[in-house]
Amino acid sequence: MLVLLAGGAGYIGSHTAVQLLDAGHDVVIVDNYSNSSPEAVKRIAEITGRPVRAYEADVKDRDAVSRIMQENSIDCVIHFAGLKAVGESVRKPIEYYRNNIDTTLTLLECMNEHGVRNIVFSSSATVYGEENPYPYIETMRRGSCSNPYGWTKYMMEQILEDAAKADPELSVVLLRYFNPIGAHASGRIGEDPQGIPNNLMPYVSQVAVGRRDHLTVFGNDYPTPDGTCRRDYIHVMDLADGHVKAVEFAARNKGTEVFNLGTGTPYSVVEIVEAFERNSGVPVKYEFGPRRDGDLAEFWANADKAREVLGWTASRTLDEMCRDSWNWQKQNPEGYGN
Repeated sequence: MLVLLAGGAGYIGSHTAVQLLDAGHDVVIVDNYSNSSPEAVKRIAEITGRPVRAYEADVKDRDAVSRIMQENSIDCVIHFAGLKAVGESVRKPIEYYRNNIDTTLTLLECMNEHGVRNIVFSSSATVYGEENPYPYIETMRRGSCSNPYGWTKYMMEQILEDAAKADPELSVVLLRYFNPIGAHASGRIGEDPQGIPNNLMPYVSQVAVGRRDHLTVFGNDYPTPDGTCRRDYIHVMDLADGHVKAVEFAARNKGTEVFNLGTGTPYSVVEIVEAFERNSGVPVKYEFGPRRDGDLAEFWANADKAREVLGWTASRTLDEMCRDSWNWQKQNPEGYGN
């Protein structure tokens, strides 16, 4: 199949491109490089030995997306394009609503125009909100999100579900991620946020490599064993494998299906730091700060449905996640800007 990766030069998109190509599929990447680098596209081709067609364009640009679909016989779209930082979304809600919802509407309009019937959406565990018990299961009620980022994911899911209800030929797969970390084992691609990292692992890695002085842990007074937030961390390569399974599932099925992609095991911020130190041999200086707006104390996945329906399960360990994160960062201390 030929798969269009909207936002495909980013962290998850680039790793998914590698796994799709290795599985025998073809990819077309469209990205505006606002939080990614064209260097990632070059390295995808290097890792796989396969050519990668890439377009520099904003996924909100309907004319550009339509032209790309006109030039390529797309079988499936994976929608990665979107702003994704929880804290930033609290500070810039309008920007998040405009960007994330517009990209979704544009993709659906262009898919309809060009007869593309399959879409896999990069959703998030944040759609489960603040009121559901752990672990999260796909049948739980969505909503009561703790931040605008989560609300955009909730709204985008609803838009996609409604589109599938209105069009019986449309296949929608919603993948609810938990917390991806790690990198490709080669160290050639990895997470390279622009500016100050919003996620834990790239910040830890940048402290370890000397780019940052220390890590600030936001809150040590949560109702968790060590007082810091606990999350379900998943290796980005496991996550990428889940996308390959989802693309192949979408080609065989119609309607909407939802899958959690996580390990089912939560780790605290302090546990992640300690695991990173153990696997890198490098101390990571950190200090505690106040809680961050929009953060929940803890959550983790029930991923039974993905195992039973997609035939997917997370197999890589926390040590592998930390080891691969460090391998990427030490080879690329300034990220793709080396």
